[in-house]
Amino acid sequence: MEPSPHPADPDLLARRALRLAAGAGRVIVGIVGSPGSGKTTLARAVVEAADRQAGEQVAAYLPMDGFHLADATLEALGRQDRKGAIDTFDGWGFVALLERVLAERDHPVYAPAFDRAVGEPIAGSLAVLPGTRLIVVEGNYLLAPSDPWSRIPRLLAESWFIATPEEERLRRLVDRHTRHGRTPEAALAWARDVDGANARLIEPTAASATLIVDGGLPVGAA
Repeated sequence: MEPSPHPADPDLLARRALRLAAGAGRVIVGIVGSPGSGKTTLARAVVEAADRQAGEQVAAYLPMDGFHLADATLEALGRQDRKGAIDTFDGWGFVALLERVLAERDHPVYAPAFDRAVGEPIAGSLAVLPGTRLIVVEGNYLLAPSDPWSRIPRLLAESWFIATPEEERLRRLVDRHTRHGRTPEAALAWARDVDGANARLIEPTAASATLIVDGGLPVGAA
């Protein structure tokens, strides 16, 4: 792991990622962090910056959240009240997708995304096109030591962990949950109890990341 923290500057990080992809055909960079750390915002910004720097579409965004189990499945498993925990994802499917996008370069590879408005994954929402050289994947559990998640690091060119103060993560999570229909009280309870339990599993995995990114400021802020 490099000295930390690195600023959450999409242009700097995009240049770093494009260097990794130079001559390699296709690489995956993983952005990891606890709920509310800013993974999605940074990942999308790095993809946009990479395309801008390359002067063409060379990067693709892939979220782990597309592999949330459907609400009906969670209900049948008795896990609806802990949605977002490591065992509420199709981890094997996610690993298989990462293996596919590295191996299958002569045709589009379609992937699911997570629609926060409906709270469900949507199949085939994203496409990794044949010309893609850089894939930025983001998710909570990319560095988790348990199987199948432990198979992910070998597929990544680098892993970047977003370190964000707990108070800031909590503020973002409460805002997110209220925007998607929870009362302020319910939003705070979910952020503390459910998201908080997940964060206790995720935060120690920073030790195995390639790079620590400062998540305490808005993406791109100095």
